[in-house]
Amino acid sequence: MSNTKEEGIKASNQEFTQYDQVKKDQVYGLSENEALDQFDDDYVIPTCDMNDYFNGGEEGKLKFASTLGNALEGIGFAILTGHGVDTSLYDEAQKRVNEFFNTIPLEKRIKYTAKRHGSVNQGYFPIKETTNIHPDLVEGWVFCRRAFDLGEEPDYKEEDYWPETGYQEFFKQIIKAHEGLILPIMRSVLQHLGCDQTLYDEKLTRTNFGFRLNYYPPVNSSSEEGGRMLGHEDVDLFTILPAEEMGGLQVLNRKNMKWIRLNPPKGSIIINTGDYMQRITNDRLPSTTHRVSKPSNPDNLAKARISIPMAVYVWEKETLEVLPCCGKPKYDAINAEDFHTRITSKYYGDDYAKERVNKPSTSTK
Repeated sequence: MSNTKEEGIKASNQEFTQYDQVKKDQVYGLSENEALDQFDDDYVIPTCDMNDYFNGGEEGKLKFASTLGNALEGIGFAILTGHGVDTSLYDEAQKRVNEFFNTIPLEKRIKYTAKRHGSVNQGYFPIKETTNIHPDLVEGWVFCRRAFDLGEEPDYKEEDYWPETGYQEFFKQIIKAHEGLILPIMRSVLQHLGCDQTLYDEKLTRTNFGFRLNYYPPVNSSSEEGGRMLGHEDVDLFTILPAEEMGGLQVLNRKNMKWIRLNPPKGSIIINTGDYMQRITNDRLPSTTHRVSKPSNPDNLAKARISIPMAVYVWEKETLEVLPCCGKPKYDAINAEDFHTRITSKYYGDDYAKERVNKPSTSTK
């Protein structure tokens, strides 16, 4: 295993397979490599219209479940249109994130340096500190459910999670809008698989999530070693990611081991499945590798890139087990916190999974 971030630039994902809790046969370098990387310019990530689900009756729900399920089963990514979220929120979010990282002093941000709460490392990640194994060119801040005043925590204090007022109230609008998509997406996945559509309703009602503000600062050169964010798979059921204009998101096509440049239309939402989903679907819906590349267009090198992914989890106390509709289980049932922290120890160090330092967040349902 690579022991430094400099070595991590040249590392392969297979150096860290002892941490994975689902099967991952794909072999790729954590960083971009112009000499080795190949690109798939023919594969088109499927677009799924949620109008079918919301306004098409039972026939529409069936159509959406089929298009979404086939997309996630085929590549692990899909693009959602007709989702009903006010896209002006996404435009405003670009401005707010830029302001957040450029006006709040570093000495104020550093007081909120990420710490583990339950399964998730929550708080501020300085530039090149997203993981212990790779110097990602991104500043980030992870806010889980506990960081939002949703009327569920009587002792909630905004200053415990947010360095300045105003941001929580704004981003809460996006959180609540995205929450309205969680059950339609999961029910559609279950319908596609042939399961009871409501099987995860209770688990995903007021469930935990990781809402991340990503600020990728301008870079000096597209030829520098590394990348804006290393190749990785998400550790969740699925991620809700509003499309942004800068681009740079690349998806690995496991069938030919070529990278797909993803350029979704403005206002759409990208969905991708993670390790939780691969585990419970018995490998049927893969946790798909993706990364964020540096701009190939020199005109964009001086521009920041901003994204606001929302990773959907189940609470730490829940059990992950193969769905009854997905055949003979390849995986044993496992506590969600154990599953999550065993994987993310590859990013934060072996001690991350050895003990539960903080009590898990509790659901209010």
